[in-house]
Amino acid sequence: MMKAEITKDVVNPVLKRREINFSLTFEGPQPSRIDTKKVLSAAFDLNPELLIIERMQTVFGKQEVVGYAKVYDDIDSLQMIEKTHILARNAVKTEEEA
Repeated sequence: MMKAEITKDVVNPVLKRREINFSLTFEGPQPSRIDTKKVLSAAFDLNPELLIIERMQTVFGKQEVVGYAKVYDDIDSLQMIEKTHILARNAVKTEEEA
């Protein structure tokens, strides 16, 4: 069971995106970036293809992750602005790649 909460939400019209600081509480092992993306998308009605998780960090001594994510208005803005390694880090792997 994971519970997500947005701690800060800023709209950046110049870069055509929302910048979100989030907190995610979980039980068991730390969730992967893909699992976190799914939880954030479902909880806040976000398009997972336009959601980029920039960073995630576990809070010491707690089963909690804090992080920073960006939600773009369109795929063109996302591909133009984001760096290649961030896009690769957020890509969903197929069964052959895994």
